[in-house]
This record gives sequence, structure tokens and C-alpha cells, in this order.
Amino acid sequence: MANFFIKRPIFAIVVALVISIAGLICIFTLPMDRYPKITPPQVSVRATYSGADAEVVAQTVAEVIEKNAVSVEGFESMSSSSNSNGSYSLTVQFLTGTDSDMATVRTQNAVTASDASLPDTVRNIGVTTKKSSGDMALVVSFYSPNGTYDKNFLKNYFSMNYLDELKTIKGVGTVQEFGSDYAMRIWMDPTKMAQNNITASEVISAVTNQNQQIAAGNIGAAPVTKDQPFQYVVTAKGRLVTAEEFGNIILRTNKDGSLLHLKDVARTELDARNYDFISRAGNYETSAVAFSLTDDANAVETIGAIKAKLAEDAKTFPDDMKYVINMDNTDFIYASIKEVLHTFVEALIIVAIIVYIFLQNWRSTLIPMIAVPVSLLGTFASFKVLGFTINTLTLFAMVLAIGLVVDDAIVVIEAVEYEMRYNNLNPRQATVAAMKKVQSPVIGVAVVLSAVFIPVAFLGGIMGILYKQFALTIAVSVILSAFTALSLTPALCAGLLKPNKKQADKGRLDRFWDRFNNGFDHMVEVYGAILARLAHAIYVPIGVLAVLFVAATFMFIKLPTAFIPQEDNGFFLNAFQLPEGSVNVRTAQYVTEFLKYMGKDPAVQVTQGVVGFDILSDGQKPNAGLSFIKLKPWDERKTKDQQLDAVMARAFAFNATHPGVTLMPLNPSPIPGLGASGGFTMYIQNKNGDSNEAMQAVVNQFLAAANQRPEIQQAYTTFRMDTPSYNYDVDRDKAAKYGVNVSDIFTALQAFYGSVQINDFTRFGRNFKVVAQADTQYRMSPTDNKFMSVRDSSGNMVPISNFITPKKGNAVSVITRFDNFPAVKIGGSQAAGYSSGQALNALEEVAKETLPNGYGYAFAESSAQEREASGKTVYALALGMLFVFLSLAALYESWKVPFSVILGIPTGFFGACLGAFVFNVYNDIYFQIGLLTIIGLAAKNAILIVEYAKVRVDSGMELVKASIEASKIRLRPILMTSLAFILGNVPLALSTGAGSVSRSEMGIAVVFGVLSATFFQIFIVPMLFIVIERIHGFRKPKKPVSVDE
Repeated sequence: MANFFIKRPIFAIVVALVISIAGLICIFTLPMDRYPKITPPQVSVRATYSGADAEVVAQTVAEVIEKNAVSVEGFESMSSSSNSNGSYSLTVQFLTGTDSDMATVRTQNAVTASDASLPDTVRNIGVTTKKSSGDMALVVSFYSPNGTYDKNFLKNYFSMNYLDELKTIKGVGTVQEFGSDYAMRIWMDPTKMAQNNITASEVISAVTNQNQQIAAGNIGAAPVTKDQPFQYVVTAKGRLVTAEEFGNIILRTNKDGSLLHLKDVARTELDARNYDFISRAGNYETSAVAFSLTDDANAVETIGAIKAKLAEDAKTFPDDMKYVINMDNTDFIYASIKEVLHTFVEALIIVAIIVYIFLQNWRSTLIPMIAVPVSLLGTFASFKVLGFTINTLTLFAMVLAIGLVVDDAIVVIEAVEYEMRYNNLNPRQATVAAMKKVQSPVIGVAVVLSAVFIPVAFLGGIMGILYKQFALTIAVSVILSAFTALSLTPALCAGLLKPNKKQADKGRLDRFWDRFNNGFDHMVEVYGAILARLAHAIYVPIGVLAVLFVAATFMFIKLPTAFIPQEDNGFFLNAFQLPEGSVNVRTAQYVTEFLKYMGKDPAVQVTQGVVGFDILSDGQKPNAGLSFIKLKPWDERKTKDQQLDAVMARAFAFNATHPGVTLMPLNPSPIPGLGASGGFTMYIQNKNGDSNEAMQAVVNQFLAAANQRPEIQQAYTTFRMDTPSYNYDVDRDKAAKYGVNVSDIFTALQAFYGSVQINDFTRFGRNFKVVAQADTQYRMSPTDNKFMSVRDSSGNMVPISNFITPKKGNAVSVITRFDNFPAVKIGGSQAAGYSSGQALNALEEVAKETLPNGYGYAFAESSAQEREASGKTVYALALGMLFVFLSLAALYESWKVPFSVILGIPTGFFGACLGAFVFNVYNDIYFQIGLLTIIGLAAKNAILIVEYAKVRVDSGMELVKASIEASKIRLRPILMTSLAFILGNVPLALSTGAGSVSRSEMGIAVVFGVLSATFFQIFIVPMLFIVIERIHGFRKPKKPVSVDE
């Protein structure tokens, strides 16, 4: 193959150009993302039961829907929250690989099957089902700098004019609006109603009858008589529009002929449908919108499209309406990819310097610098075929690939230079001679490296997806590199290289390189002498190998496990908790103070707060709040006090000066779509039907034990039984005695305290709800029951306080369920110095010790994925080594050669594990990817020695001499390629900025692993070759043959 391209260099260049052009085109058309599509498909279901408390929602909505949802095809898990404001949210997660559209359809079918059993109020409001990834990817606030518009206008103006178009953008999932739609509020005055002898039921009935859309038909509609000339459309104003029109609704005609209007007993106004959320951005009252993406969305494309549309829409906003982006997941993606590209360029420059030092002329250096881009650009072209995106994993692979793909070119050039220097051949002859010797090792290395990575690409679950994109990127780049080394590189060598200069023609630099080469040659001779000594004491290197193997195994087992490291995402969240029962305006005071406090921090760019949303339980409650703190760009936060941990520590310090609130800073989940925050998540399931009180006792016991463990920094739950409540005990006997229907009492309670959505009205071209409720001053105390009346059988108005005894107690504000069982959500984080894997192990142990029969536990979100992936590390590494062994056995038709290669690999593991311990790196996905890379690189070094030694042994050379001679010849390319790889990845190990934790973990693993493998293998592999050949009964040839290769 090489000879063909040596004879036809233009053909080789054309092929390389075609590959490069294809790659360049793909670079500009491939989508970008943070990770591959790894989030399992998720479907969200939402419903509202106005006026119902959490327990009623859980019993009448949650149980009804979830008993059908749990049996849908592809189901993996589900979690739900039922809130005291009547809202219900369910997230159903499906198995990885399930089609998200089909998952949505199946969930919708399950919800539809539940429809008949749901309360009428829930059905009337509607149950929505939509695919979504769950967490917030983009948060935008709208504000009026001069206070021209209030939050209701801002929310509704944006919703009516712009939001629907944004929802149609491909990839947009759930949209959470932190604000309220307009509604026609009917604020009933119970005292006036009692004076006018009218009940809440009658008010609701009157509004229902007098505010309805009618279809009046046509005058002269077919069939008609011959003398009917025209047809006329009949219209009649059924639906009312303004507050004044609603106030003029006639409730009844009095005996004296006068009319009783709604405005006589109630106040009507256009206002908010609910008051659950209070939103602020900095010093402004705002309306906020949070966009979640679907599991199959490309974050960069979708969020980019949203921001572009917002920028266009803002041109048509009314004066004094502005928007600000409070949180944007793609900031991290752009910044981390930018950092990876910097690392990429640095690695390329370092590799070029190393190549120049060893090859010592610009022509020899230029050849691998041409070959490397061809291989890398070709790899980008393969992304189009494989369906990959440009993401952090594929770019990490490309950075590592620089050191791999340059190796093949170096091996070829070094072999050509060797032939020119020592055998005095011209460049073309030297290239032909060299390719005969290195063609087999180049193919062998490519096969081995591919054998390491391709099998692990087919592991299941999230782990398999992460491995797949990295592994196949490396494998494709290696295969393309081998092709380039056998085509373009020899063609360039034959055409570009010049014969070595004669001594008289050499300048000062050439003489310096001669001294360098003489020194290196002397080192090679010393190296050969050391190998000769080791051959006579062969137990020493074998003993060292055994010690390294034991040490590597011990360190690997002891290394703390984790899944994906936490990063500085450029923003963080803060969860607020006030004492149970605190009203939202009280919570808003603390949130406002905190936003002002953080707004003064030099590292903070934008602040945003929302009252009424509890991110810890994914529920809604007035005593909870959430804030988004967006930090300045990474390159503007260079000092230690402006790093994420320092800013979060200052946020936590807010607790010290504000004892009335509990504030918890949270770093977002490292994998978007798998939880709102980092740390661990688990559910304790109540499977035997225990009461909430009994469940809380079990949970408290669990938390007490968990927080005693050194691995756990904090374990907490938002499940509380101490939300202040009043239980209204209705005296049914007394009501019957007085001729009062119990249903009228319940209707009055719902209408006055809970609110009733009566029907719809149309305004601004949109439909809104008509909502009736007692005016504010009549809902502040249980004693207000004396103002609320019902009618008895005689037609007299009777205060409902005659039949109700309020009893003070406690209730649950948010009820969570997991996999169709009542459950308590446990969150928290590992202690400093411990990994997430150690924390999960500790939680499992505590659960087994403390949970009684009838209770179970389940990990969720990223913790569940980490648990699923935890057993696959050893499997992936073993699979990689097995395929290296099999590919070598097939390639060399020998069972001996593979053992010489495989047994040297633990030398690399030793260095990687030692580096991990020294620099506090955990055994997570990036470290494991580094170990896989080390398998390939350690095998490559061994192949370069064993291949040459095997040729000599097969030709009849004495075993020890063959092993030493092969090692001496291959020392230079081994050191050159290894140094190029090691130093090329030093920028990766020393990374800073966005995504630096992941890059540095992988960099530390490969730098220390390859350094260790190179240092030990150049001594151990030759000895392994000797030992294994002897074990298999090597026989000397009758007539020794000298091999000069």
C-alpha cells in the first residue's frame, strides 16, 4: 500500500485534501452541545385542583393518574409532588433509548384513562402532558425600569404576544411561568351577602348563567322559501368583558322590583388568576419564564433560537419593558468548548516542538504537522455519519487524539531518518525500506487502539453513551491516522526530506543537534547495557512488575468512586426555607434582601429570585423561595475569592445575619436533565400504608443516622408535618337539624377560602378565567367564619360558624410520591474529601440499618445513573484488555506476543492511580476514560518493541540479543511519541476556566499513566518478551542469522 502512494504522491495529497475539506465542512455544520444525548426521556404531567390541600391532591389526583402511568411501556421511574395550593406535577422517566415522542403518547394515554376518575374541577381546568428534561435551561425576566408596568401586565403581555411562538421552537419542553394569567376576580363580601340574603352558590350560578358564549345561528338559513332574499348572522353578547359588566350581573329581582347586582355584594376587578409566585430581578419586580428542554434537544441550537427570537421580539416591546437573562446553560458550553480549543492549540504546538527536537529539521517536523490535521479533520467528517455532536467529550477525545495520531507519523519519519542516517539511503529509498519495517507495527497499533475503544462503545445506559462518543472518536482518529501514515506520510517523506548534510556543510545548529544525537546514542548504549544486566537478573523486573500490579490494584480499589465531577457552571441556585406557614410576602422580604446582598458581590453579574417555588421538593409553597445567581464570565473571575466555591460560601454566610431564614446554595447538576442541583438524591418509600406521622418518624431516624456518617456533609428533607393548619369539624347532625345541606357548607368554604373558577371570559383576544373568592379581609382568621352564611330550609341566612368547630393542628404542605408509593425525598451532598460514590454507599448502609419492614429506598436523578454505572468500570477495562489480547493474537498469529504486551499495561495503571491519589482525583467517568486511553498507549509502546524483537527471533537471532537490539532501535520513537503525548496533554492537566475539573482529571490520568508506562515498560517489556518466549520453549536455530534492521 505504501509503495503505491510513494509512486503517486499527488494521488495521496488529493485523498488527504478530500478528507480535510469534508472535515472542514462538517465542523461548521455540526451541532454543539455540552454532552451527547444522555438524558433519559422524561414526560411531565401537570394538573390543578383549586382550593385542595396536598393530601386531597395526593389522594384524588396523584394516585388516580400514577396507577395507570406506572404500567406504560418503557417506564423506568416516576416522581410527583402534590402541593397545598392545589397544584400537581408528575415526572415520568423512561429507559434510555426509548423514543421520547412515543413515551409522551403512552403517558398521555395513561392520563386519558384516568380522566373519568379525576375530580370535575381538575378535568375542567385540564391536565397537560408534555415531554421535557425537567430542569431549567434558560431563565428570563421581564421588568419595567421606571415602574410603568406591574408584574401582571409584564407576564400577560409577553405570554399573549410572544410565548406561544417560543414554545414552537424545536427542543423546547416545559415552560414554567413565574407569574399569573389575568383573571376576572370576583371578591365576595360575606357581610353584604348575608344582608342581602344570598349565598355563594347563587352568586356562582348567576355568573355562570349570564356569562356564557352562545351560538345564536342564522336568520334565513337553509332550507328557505323562494321569497327569502338574504341570510343574516345572529349575534348576541353572551360573554362579558369588563369588570363593570361583571359587576352589573343581576343576582335576583327583589319583591319591590329592584334588582340586586353582583357589585352590591362583591368587588370585581381584572387581576391575577393566582398569587403563588413573587418574582424579582435585582431591584425590580419582574415576571420570569423558565425554559426546560426536551431530552432530545440540542441545547446550543434550542437556547440560541430562543435568545435570537427574544432579541427580535424585544424590538416590539412597549417602552419601559425590558428583559434580562438570569441563567443560561449554554454559557458553560461555549466557554468550555473555547477552553478545550485553547488546550487543543497548546497541545499541537507542544507536539510540534517535541517532534522538532527529535527530528531536528523543519521538513521532518512539517510532515507530522500536516498528517495530524488530516486525521483530525477526517474524524470530524465521521461525526456526520455517526450522528455525533461537537461536545466536551468528543473534543476531549480530539485533544488526546493529537498525541495518538502524531505517533504514527513519528514512527514512519523516524524510521526513514534512521535509514538515511545509518544506512546512507536517499529519501525515496529510505522511505521504501522504512515502510517495509514499520507498516506492520503501524497497522498493529491501529488495530490494538481500536480494539480498546470500540467494544466499550456498546455498553448500555448513560455510561455506554458517554463512552461511545469518546471511544469511537478515538478509534476513528486512530484508523485515519494509520491510513495517513501509510499513504500521505510516506509520499511526503519521499518528496520533502533531504539527505543528511556532510560535516563540512553543517552550521552551528546542526553541530548542536549532532551533539544531542551523540548524547542520545550514548544513552541508548547505556540503556542496552542495563537491559543486558536485567536479562541476567530477570526476576528483578518481573518482581517490580508484580509490585506495580499489586500497588495499582490496591490503589484502584481504594480510589473513591464518583460519576461526573461538579463544575463551575457560571451560575448557582439558592433554596430559601422559612418556618412552615410563613406567608409569601414575608418570604419575599428575605429574598429581596439576599438579592441586594449578592448584587454587591464583585463576582456576580445578575441576580433573580422567585418566591413560592421549592426546588428541593419540586413543589410550591409560600414559605419557600429560589434564586439564580449568574456570575461574571470565567475569564473575568481569575482570583480565588471570585471562584464558585468562594461565592457560594459568601451566599451561605447570609444565614448568619438572618436567623429567620434557612438558605442553601446549590451547584446545578453536572448533567443537565438529571436533577436541579448536584449532590445526591434518594427517596424513602412508604410501601405498607403508614401514616404521615409514622413515615416522618422513620425519616427522622434515617436522617439522624445519615448525618452522623463522615462521608455525608448534610442530608436533609423538605418533608414537614408542622405546617400550621385548621381542621374544620362540621357538625352534620346540627346542620341537618337546622335544615342546612352539608354540601352548601362545603361549597361556601371552597368559594370563600379556596376560590372557585366559574367559567371563562374573552379579552385581548384570549380566554381567561372568572374566579370567585371572599375578599381579603374575610380570609385572615378562623373567626371570619361568622361572616359567611348559608341558607337553611326556611330560607334564612345562617352563619356557617354555627356548624363548624375549627381545631388547630398540623398538615403537610408538599406530599411526594415515587414509583406510585408515598415517599420522602432526601437530598444532600458528600463531605469534603469524600466522593459521591462513598456518600451513596454510606446512605445504602444507613438505609439497611434504620429502615423498618415495609419501607424501601431508591436513588433518583444522577444518583440513580451513578449507581447503574458503578459496576461497569472494571467490565469496561477488562473488555478493553481482552480485545487487545485477541486482536494481537489474530494479528501476529501467536498466543505469546499478546502476553508480552498485556502484562506490561499495569505499569500505566500504577501511574494513573498514583496521580489520582496525589491530586485528589476520583474514579469517575473521565478518569476511567483516561485509563482506557492508557491501555492503548501502553500496548502501543510494547508493540513497537515486541514487533521488532519477534522479527529478529523468527529470523534466528538469539532471544536476549534480539530483545535488547529491538529495544535499543525502538527507544527513540517510543520516547519521542510518549513525550509528545505526555507534554501534549500537560495543558489538559493544568486546565482552568469552564469545564476545567473534567479536563484536568483526564489530563492527570493520562499524563501520569503514560509517564509511568513509558518509564517502566522500556525495561520490563523486553524482559517479559524473554520470559514468555522461554516459557513457551524457545529453541535456538541451528545456524544463527544476523539481522540488520
